[in-house]
Amino acid sequence: MRDRADFELYVEARSARLLRTAYLLCRDWPTAEDLVQTALAKAWTAWRRVGANPDPYVYRILTNTHASWWRRRWHGEVPTAELPERPHPGGLDDFGTREALRAALVALPAKQRAVIVLRYFDDLPDEAIGEILDCSAATVRSQAARALAKLRLHPAAGVAARTEG
Repeated sequence: MRDRADFELYVEARSARLLRTAYLLCRDWPTAEDLVQTALAKAWTAWRRVGANPDPYVYRILTNTHASWWRRRWHGEVPTAELPERPHPGGLDDFGTREALRAALVALPAKQRAVIVLRYFDDLPDEAIGEILDCSAATVRSQAARALAKLRLHPAAGVAARTEG
């Protein structure tokens, strides 16, 4: 039987990783923090029923909650007081490269983006990703292959390749 102490230990050990995953899914720190809080609150309600390895359960809550929020939210323009700075045309710094790669990730469908984030940023095996996303490991591999093909064709991939060389 799992108790409060187990949950607190889990939250301490996994919060940073969950937050990073949530950010890569939604690309907004405040929303990512809300997403992690919501996922952990949902996990807490079922904590006694969660097995010895709670990661698949919590990651599944995280990705499902993100998907439901994404469907409900308007994805239009966000007004700002100042125009964003434009990178120098001579090359991109690390921030520019990261932004280019994030733009490429955003262009992917939600499931493909989740597969890429869980595989390459969280180092999860295909079986664990399949369990989280409720699909087979073969589906995870095919989604990853499709996502990588789309990423290679995205204009930001050319920017990232130029800055690496």
